[in-house]
Amino acid sequence: MFRIAFMAAVTVIAATLPLKNSRADALVVDLSNHLVAITTGFTGTDVLLFGAVQNEGDIIVTVRGPDQDMVVRRKERTVGIWVNRESATFKNVPTYYASASNRPMDIIANDNVLRDYRIGLEHQRFIAATDITEVDQKAYRDALVRNMQNVGLFNQRPAKISFLSNQLFRTDIHFPANTPTGTYMINVYLIRDGRIASVKTTPLVVSKTGVSAEVYDFAHRYSALYGIIAVIIAVFSGWVASVVFRKG
Repeated sequence: MFRIAFMAAVTVIAATLPLKNSRADALVVDLSNHLVAITTGFTGTDVLLFGAVQNEGDIIVTVRGPDQDMVVRRKERTVGIWVNRESATFKNVPTYYASASNRPMDIIANDNVLRDYRIGLEHQRFIAATDITEVDQKAYRDALVRNMQNVGLFNQRPAKISFLSNQLFRTDIHFPANTPTGTYMINVYLIRDGRIASVKTTPLVVSKTGVSAEVYDFAHRYSALYGIIAVIIAVFSGWVASVVFRKG
């Protein structure tokens, strides 16, 4: 059923494309869902991005989550124990970053184009707020990228974009269970002869819903009270467990 609906949607897009824009760089994109609802027991999900182009070309997709400051700490072994030493703070780091392309990006466009449009992890501008040397900044930046990749919030390599015909294309965007909430910006680039011919941007919202949203909101509004309740629940649970084991 979903495949039928998808094919119907992209067929309509392809049919209306010449009517919307007769230019050779016409590009139309959409998502199967513009809301990722995080409920209790959320284990991750995929969102389908699909679209159509007027004429043949290469497609690159980037997905950037909300920005926030991030701290990277360097650990050193002291007397057999790993402890945090120096640290570096980076400003405006995306909490999520993913990309996709129909061919390798370095074949689609040269490094200057990719850098100018900030396409790819290596071209994201993580600005260090800490006064450190360029060598240390690179080391901390590399560590930040590795950490985010390890928890699944930066993709290791671009996902695959599939062309269903000369005009229609699709790709899946994966959002893991630990996906941060907020508004995500999805950029779709149409590239011809190594140059950006057209860019379309569409937002996607990741939001907590249901009971998990109420608990999350309560924890942030009344953090002190939430902490007290959590301690009480933990103590009570421990007491119940001790009683059960004692009877056993």
